[in-house]
Amino acid sequence: MKRIDYHVHSNNSFDAKFGIIQMCKSAELKGISEICFTEHFNVDSRDVSYNFLNYNKYSEEILEAREIFSGKLDVKKGLEIGEPHILRKKLSDELSMMDLDFIIGSVHNINGLKLRLYMQNKNKKSIYKDYFDEVLRMVENSDIDIVGHLDLMKRYAYDIYGDYKFDDYREIIEEILKKIIQKDIGIEVNTSGLRNKVGKLYPSIDVLKLYKNIGGKIITIGSDSHDLDNIGNNFLTVVKMLKKIGFEYIYRYKNRKKLPVRIEI
Repeated sequence: MKRIDYHVHSNNSFDAKFGIIQMCKSAELKGISEICFTEHFNVDSRDVSYNFLNYNKYSEEILEAREIFSGKLDVKKGLEIGEPHILRKKLSDELSMMDLDFIIGSVHNINGLKLRLYMQNKNKKSIYKDYFDEVLRMVENSDIDIVGHLDLMKRYAYDIYGDYKFDDYREIIEEILKKIIQKDIGIEVNTSGLRNKVGKLYPSIDVLKLYKNIGGKIITIGSDSHDLDNIGNNFLTVVKMLKKIGFEYIYRYKNRKKLPVRIEI
């Protein structure tokens, strides 16, 4: 099965340092067939990524990469938008001037505060509940293709509180997943948690099983790589797990239209 990675950051994101061509070369050397760059984007001036992305420069670099790697690597252009349910008119105006293949919606902030700051002086129950509530608001009020790292809060809460218990938040998680299915969007399996202290996927396997059981089908796989080493990492591990749960396809995108890829292992 061809390896594809639908969550990659170049130096067009504030927290990555390698250029698009460098990232593509690394992907090609690893035998990856398709990557989608998902650069950080936020229209809220409180966010660190605000005004960082130069969209014209980004587009030119994508076009250059498509030329260089034609026939070897399919290069897609996307965004990872933080809190796309905030300042919706401003965001819509910005997106209307962009030509994108794919949009991830992610919650990195609550009430303008980074998750690691928001959780200070709060208890475990409230920080996870507040986070999932914010994800639900995002899903209900955003034009996105995929929900990124759906239970990301565990990354920041892990040192103090550990992972969350799925059954404690099953009701709100199921509400999120039902709304995702209703809107015909999907969820990302983000492998970055496997390479940090959490040691688990975002979201957890319990979330993926519930998603499948209630009719969810649309899944992308992303490394969330900000460097050359992690592009495409753990792809086969994830597709084997998805196959075992019962998923038949993962998805790729072009011009924001989803394209199924049968899981074959």
